[in-house]
Amino acid sequence: MADYECIAYDVTDGYATVTLNRPEKRNALSRVLIEELEAALWDADDDKAVHCVVLKGAGPDFCSGYDLAGMQDFSSQKDRPRRGTKTIDDDSWHLERNAQRLRVLWDMHKPTICQLHGRCLAGGTDVALFCDMVIAADDALIGFPPARNLGSLPNSMWLYHAGPQWAKRLTMTGDLISGSDAALIGLVMKSVPADLLDAEVRSLAARLALIDPDLLSSNKRVINMGMELMGARTLQRYAAETDARAHRAPGTQEYFDAVRKGGLKGAFADRDRKFGDPRVRVREPEVRDAEGRVIG
Repeated sequence: MADYECIAYDVTDGYATVTLNRPEKRNALSRVLIEELEAALWDADDDKAVHCVVLKGAGPDFCSGYDLAGMQDFSSQKDRPRRGTKTIDDDSWHLERNAQRLRVLWDMHKPTICQLHGRCLAGGTDVALFCDMVIAADDALIGFPPARNLGSLPNSMWLYHAGPQWAKRLTMTGDLISGSDAALIGLVMKSVPADLLDAEVRSLAARLALIDPDLLSSNKRVINMGMELMGARTLQRYAAETDARAHRAPGTQEYFDAVRKGGLKGAFADRDRKFGDPRVRVREPEVRDAEGRVIG
């Protein structure tokens, strides 16, 4: 079994557990983490002792998104020139490569369960929504705040889980939805109290471990093919290309200027301040005061 730097990998009782393991960075998706995640998932898919995979995060959050602070200049390697992100095509190439690596959760034969707690933001939603089933803590918070000023979503499984109206509502505003409300709209399969989340996921994994992996694979692939016939795979390629173009939007350039002047934290704070409380309401009225706080 490989030694990993940014994930933990374990096989017990017929299923594998893959843990995003950068709690000090709230499991932000670095290039190393993404590469290790891809390798571990294919390893689990190849292992006859594994019937399904549970994906979870260490620490207080599932995943805070892509590690923007840790991004490197892809063109700076000494051996030969590499693609940077200056052109739309170069940018799209990197986005598509990342999407392809994360899409292993979708493409692998065996079913994947996402155990979602704390915050699941931006790129964290790319990871979660590529899983076959998502079980969230009631108090989890899910959303894509960078959609407010940092391009569009490089992956777009939101449509297939939540439907067009809620997908638009959440991705256009970058607002956050709780785990319990996400279950109401189908963005996640189910939500449970946080203290019961681990037991809930392990119970489902144990039931899947009773089934022949080849049968699990057959049923997963039929349902995924149905989604592919609805354009799910093609849409991911289009989403990456569109995000690359959206990175050239005036609002996105303002974000880059803000980062250069005040750093990432300052730019995020400036972006989100005017939105006030980021949480949406599914059943209750969403009445806000002058500062954007939800009343009631």
